[in-house]
Amino acid sequence: MATSAATESSSLLGLRTVIYAAPNLDELKAWYTAVLGFEPYFDQPFYVGFNVGGYELGLDPDATVQAGSTLTYWGVASIEAAYDRIHSLGATAGDPITDVGDGIKVATLKDPAGNVFGLIENPHFSLAQ
Repeated sequence: MATSAATESSSLLGLRTVIYAAPNLDELKAWYTAVLGFEPYFDQPFYVGFNVGGYELGLDPDATVQAGSTLTYWGVASIEAAYDRIHSLGATAGDPITDVGDGIKVATLKDPAGNVFGLIENPHFSLAQ
């Protein structure tokens, strides 16, 4: 099927940014710095941004979590290792590691602000080149 220039320019290009509510911005910035192993690339009193493999993980002190919010899963090579490490850094256990079929595993934890932090190990996923 041929696509028009208008369709191409309005098509979704993929995930770019995930923003978590950060009522205590300094505490959550320190926690995510420990989890990710690097400092944010953007660090202001109104927003902190980390570049995670080309995707933005943002912390917003003014964000509010509303009913019906979306769950985001961050890709990992080993869900067991990532889950254990993040839990040891102070995350609260959420949904346990679950094999959802075809070698794909998912789990959730909660960061210190209570945001749900999803993990996914998907051996079939690769970024488009």
